[in-house]
Amino acid sequence: MLTSTTRLTRRLLAVGAALTVTIGLAGAAPALAADRDDDGSQPLPGYTISNPPLAPLVVGGATTTVRQGVHEHAGFIIEIPAGWNGDLVMWAHGYRGQGGVLSPEPPGFGLRQRMLEQGYAWAASSYDRNGYDIRSGVLGTRELADFFADTVRKPKRVLIAGVSMGGHVIGRSLEQYPSYYDGALPMCGVLGDQALFDFFLDYNLVAQALAGVHAYPTPDDYLANAVPRIQLALGLAGLKPGGPDTTNDLGKQLRAITVNRSGGARPGATAAFAVWKDFLFSIATTNGGDSPAQRPGQLATNLLTRYAPNSPVDVNATVQRVAPESPWQRVSPTLTEVPRISGRPTVPVLTLHDLGDMFVPFAMEQAYARDAAWHGRSRLVVQRAIRAAQHCEFSPAEAGAAWDDLVSWVRTGQRPAGDAVTEPEAVAAPDFGCRFSDPAAWAAGSGTRRLYAPC
Repeated sequence: MLTSTTRLTRRLLAVGAALTVTIGLAGAAPALAADRDDDGSQPLPGYTISNPPLAPLVVGGATTTVRQGVHEHAGFIIEIPAGWNGDLVMWAHGYRGQGGVLSPEPPGFGLRQRMLEQGYAWAASSYDRNGYDIRSGVLGTRELADFFADTVRKPKRVLIAGVSMGGHVIGRSLEQYPSYYDGALPMCGVLGDQALFDFFLDYNLVAQALAGVHAYPTPDDYLANAVPRIQLALGLAGLKPGGPDTTNDLGKQLRAITVNRSGGARPGATAAFAVWKDFLFSIATTNGGDSPAQRPGQLATNLLTRYAPNSPVDVNATVQRVAPESPWQRVSPTLTEVPRISGRPTVPVLTLHDLGDMFVPFAMEQAYARDAAWHGRSRLVVQRAIRAAQHCEFSPAEAGAAWDDLVSWVRTGQRPAGDAVTEPEAVAAPDFGCRFSDPAAWAAGSGTRRLYAPC
């Protein structure tokens, strides 16, 4: 699992990082130049904002009020139903790449309509920059919530929901502002913080070790030259989701290690590997930038990782060992581009995650569950597995049920049901994930649902 060596790694790296930690936010993405008198009504240099008018909805026979604009260099959308219940939901979007266009988005998976029908107002920020920048997301989301309180009315409760990188924003927001948010719904979220970058590193270094192709740091022609040779050596080239198994013994070892590192034995894991085996090579490439997403070697490490299974090749003896370029980023408690999540929520957190997701692997949930247990916060965390293999592949029914149960939990204090994500026997059971997966999505053959047996 991804978290087996996380705490030990952090302790060892802390020795080398002790001095640099004291510089605080100096290692975070520097603020782009802005005038001292700047009122935040324009994007930062290098960015533009795309925020086309969002048509209001009709809820309960009345039209919602939609407000859009720019605040603190970020685009925003606010929507308030006529029968507002006084509560606000903040929506945290996922990774948008490195482009220069900032764009807020409404809640997905049918949640926008659902929230408004239940009387909730919602607000979403584009954040003030793109890239994998959690600091921007945490601050931008809080600034917009405060803006709502100043310009509309102070909400009775503030909840936070979102997807993917937005899950990292949520996990850190709960700890950055422990008395501010009242409940959280991170979906397909990066709740294991830097361990995500380790997973990407693992895949590429293990594949290289098994194939005998040494290509790290990845050269410019990695995808065109090294990767085809690796795939040929492991029998990966012809592997397709739902198709015949073309892997040889070396490819099977890579698959087994990847399954183990992404959450352990679980339904659909073999099929999910075929979905993601090409993408996981591409995620290791860089484009010369300095952000963690552009140069993940700043954070990623496998110094203490033990890979299993360790045969037919003794990977633990032959794999290239890599230290992070910036050890302080691994241990700094400050709010950086890729900050730590300690697992100390103070309010109810209900999560959703696809079992076969290997962009943000299911192991992220296990990491958060273990960290929460370490800090005695398990009572505040409920996690649900969905039987699908793509990233953030949820039906409106699945997301809606999770939202409804979170709201009930926040209002009544009654903790809803979840899955035992850290119990290997439970996770490996053939019916794991059936409890909260939408049977209609499987019946319709939606997405990757048919890679899983019917429940």
